[in-house]
Order: sequence, then C-alpha cells, then structure tokens
Amino acid sequence: MFTNRSIIKRASSALVAGAGALVVLTACGGGTETAMSGHSMPTAHGAASTPTTATTQPDASFNDADVMFAQMMIPHHQQAVEMAELAETRAKDPEVKELAAKIKAAQDPEIKTMRGWLKEWGKPVPTGMDGMEGMEGMDHGMPGMMSSEDMKMLEEANGATFDKRFVQMMIAHHNGAIEMAKTEQSNGVNPEATELAKTIETTQQAEIEQMQKVLDRL
Repeated sequence: MFTNRSIIKRASSALVAGAGALVVLTACGGGTETAMSGHSMPTAHGAASTPTTATTQPDASFNDADVMFAQMMIPHHQQAVEMAELAETRAKDPEVKELAAKIKAAQDPEIKTMRGWLKEWGKPVPTGMDGMEGMEGMDHGMPGMMSSEDMKMLEEANGATFDKRFVQMMIAHHNGAIEMAKTEQSNGVNPEATELAKTIETTQQAEIEQMQKVLDRL
C-alpha cells in the first residue's frame, strides 16, 4: 500500500515538472519569435523606404537655376555668334578672324543643346536676337550683353578699328558669360548644365587671356 502511494506521488511530481518545462519552453519560443519579429521590422521599413527615395530623384533633375542659366545663355551666345560673323568680312587681323571662327564653332552647338534642355523641361525657349521674344514677364539681366548701339558701332567698323572694338567687346562679353557660368555651378543641380557651365568658364577664360594679348599689340 505504501509502495503504491510512493509510485503515484513520484509520477505526479514528474508530470508537474514536465508541465513546468513545457511552460518554460513555450515562453522561450514566444520570446524568440518576438525578438525575430522585432528584428524584421527595420528590414521591412528599410525596404519600404527605398521606392520613396527613388521617386524623389526625378524631381531633382533640374531646378530654377538651371532653367535661368539656359534661358540667359542662349541669347548671350547668339550675340557672340553674331559678333563672330561680323568678323568674317570686317576683321583684318588673322588672329582675330581665327578667334572669331573658333567662338562661333563652339557656341553654335551649345545654343542647340540648351534649347533642347528647355524643351525637355517644358520651359520657354528664348527666340529672336534679343532672346526674350515669347517670354513675357521674364526680365533676365544678362551680364556682358552689348547694347544695340554697341552692336551698331561694331557693324560700322572695318579693318584695324573693327579688330580693336571686337576684342574689347568680346572680352567684356566673355566676362559676363563666366559670371553666369559660375552662378550655375554654384546653384544648378542638372549635371549636364553644370558641366557645360564649367566648360564655358574654362574655355572663355582662356580666350580672354588670348584676346588681351591681341589687344595689347593692336
């Protein structure tokens, strides 16, 4: 009789111990699941944030500074090309003629490029020699631009007189372009526009140095 009670008591103790172990294991399992869930949350959040970042990139393809740069530089280049074309028949100095041809060859393609950007961006494209036709309400001051009186004086000059006026005016014109190019490099975000601005600054600075030497000997 005593022996049977001992067996029953031991069995009951084992059963209780097993149940306790099961509770511990369940609790541990629950804790692990919670920890894993907690670990997975940042991953899910990070994945969700990726498309958001991607969708903001197209908005940064250009800004107002890029638009202003193209809208101002197009008529600025157009005037330089017009001045260079006058040199074809009016200049006497071979270096002035060569420099004028070089300016036209560089700036004509850049005008086409910038017009393409503005069309792509859905922005007004300057037309006409003054560059402002079709752009009502837009008052862009363009550093280095010659007045109509200046252009008339250049048109009326020939030979050595033309050479000197051309070089003086083009130096001032280039300085204005460099000023605008520096502004674009500081404020623009479009890679192509800022790269063109850098090219304009470098190229025209070198041409200014060349023209200054020409002016010194004229």
